[in-house]
Amino acid sequence: MSHNHVLLIIGGDYRQLEVIRILAPKLSKIYLIGFEDASIPYKDVIKVTGQTAPLHEVDSILLPIPGIQDNGIADSTFSKEKMILTKELINKTKPNSTIYSGIITPFLKQLATETNRQLVALFARNDVAILNSIPTAEGALMLAIKHTDITIHNANVLVLGFGRIGKTIARLFSAVGAKVTVLVNKKEDEARAMEMGFHPLLEASLESAIPSQHIVINTIPALILTATLIKKMSSDALIIDLASKPGGTDFTAAKKHNIQTLWPLGLPAKVAPRTAGTIIGKTLLELLK
Repeated sequence: MSHNHVLLIIGGDYRQLEVIRILAPKLSKIYLIGFEDASIPYKDVIKVTGQTAPLHEVDSILLPIPGIQDNGIADSTFSKEKMILTKELINKTKPNSTIYSGIITPFLKQLATETNRQLVALFARNDVAILNSIPTAEGALMLAIKHTDITIHNANVLVLGFGRIGKTIARLFSAVGAKVTVLVNKKEDEARAMEMGFHPLLEASLESAIPSQHIVINTIPALILTATLIKKMSSDALIIDLASKPGGTDFTAAKKHNIQTLWPLGLPAKVAPRTAGTIIGKTLLELLK
């Protein structure tokens, strides 16, 4: 990586502070938009605005990890101002600049196409997603303990999805004594779930299994907890939806049936921002080489 590399960070949360700590000694400059209320102790890390930033110097852009939604707003924990990401701003950066985000939203995909910029989804990488699943799972366990009046030990826990996040969650809840059922859609995942000591469940059996669940944790970014399923859940059950927007739960139906529902977006940033930021910072360091 050239020491002359210039990074622009637009918005974000406490994870970005760890990214800055890791990258500041390695880069020529880091410009920050949306960090007015953050304490930044590095000489070559400079707070700017969309109007004052020397965008022509910028080689790479890091956006908030959840991406940018359709309104174009880049959320920031450290600013009271609304920051709107525009085509005009991106076009002022170097023509070969790269945009990094946690996930790719439709808005970002269109913006990258219109500005002819490379767009990289950090969480599309297996290594990043697997490591990030650890603070996600720990956060889900914390929420389950806090929002239920039973022990996790011996509780019936249903994990929807058996991918990179689902496996870690199932393993952690099982480790503290929960009776873990996992929703799978492939025979190989069914076999793996059995090998790991979980009860595998196919979607056709979901409706009959859900009434006995104390805690349901969703990792699938599509509507899976429908009104039909929610209607069959116990009134004491807890739903923790870990899917990105728009989530995988019919939240209106859950409210109607008085099912306690949590949708903790950006959970790693809330429970372990230093660890989560280190994962992102080290990955960026590798990508910028």
